[in-house]
Amino acid sequence: MGWIADQQAVKVGMTRRKRAFDILFSLILLIPLGLVMAVVAALLLVTQGRPLFYVAPRMRAPGEQFDLLKFRTMLREDDDSGATGAHKHWRITKVGRILRRTRIDELPQLFNILRGDMSFVGPRPPLKEYVERFPALYNQVLANRPGVTGLATMIYHAHEDRIMARCKTAEATEAAYYRRCLPTKLRLDMIYQRRRTLRVDLWIIGHTVMTVVIPSWQGRGRRRIPSGHGLPVAAVQKVQQVAQQPAAKIPAE
Repeated sequence: MGWIADQQAVKVGMTRRKRAFDILFSLILLIPLGLVMAVVAALLLVTQGRPLFYVAPRMRAPGEQFDLLKFRTMLREDDDSGATGAHKHWRITKVGRILRRTRIDELPQLFNILRGDMSFVGPRPPLKEYVERFPALYNQVLANRPGVTGLATMIYHAHEDRIMARCKTAEATEAAYYRRCLPTKLRLDMIYQRRRTLRVDLWIIGHTVMTVVIPSWQGRGRRRIPSGHGLPVAAVQKVQQVAQQPAAKIPAE
C-alpha cells in the first residue's frame, strides 16, 4: 500500500485531511464501481478491442507530469492532441458516446486519486503546453491537486461542450479553447482556490453527481442554492456571472 500513501501529495497542493478523504472515499467507491469498470472493460474489449484505456500525459503540478487514465472512447490516432472539437467527433465510438455522456469513462481516475496524482475536487489537469504557455497562472491554479471534478467543471462544462461542438477544424478548436474557454476556466479555478473547504468540495461533488443523473439539475441549482455548502450566496452569484461573461484572451507569458 506504500504507493497509495504518496507523501508528495500531502506536501504539494493537498492537506492531510483532504488526502485522507480522497483515499477513504476512493476505496469505498471501488467496491461497487469496480464491478461497473469490469463490465465496461469487457464491453470495450468486445466492441473496440485493445487498448481499453486512454493514457493521457497531464500536469499535476508545475514540472510534475503524470498519466491520466480514462476508458478509451475514440478510434486511435497516434498524433492526437489538444482539445476535442467537432473535427474529432467522427472518431468517437457508439459505446464511447454513452461513456462520455454518463462520465463513466472517467472512473479509472479513481486509481489516479489513490496514487496521489489527483483529488476528487480541483482544477482539471492541464496539458503540458498550457502550463508552459501560462506558467504564472498555472503556478497558482496547480497549487491545488487537479480533480476529477471542480468548480469550473461543474459550472462551465456544458457551455464549453457547446463551444467546442461548433469548431470544425483543429485550428478553430484550439483558437476557441485559448480565447474563450481557458480564460473562464482559470478564473473559476482561482475562485475555488480562495474558497476551498471540505464543505465546498462535498457541495461540488454532490452537484456534479446530480448533473450527471439529471442533466437539467445545474439550471435548477442556480435558482436554489443549498444551505451549508460553505460558499456564500454572493460568491455563488459571482461564479455564475464569471461563467456567463465572454472571456478575454489570455496574453502568453
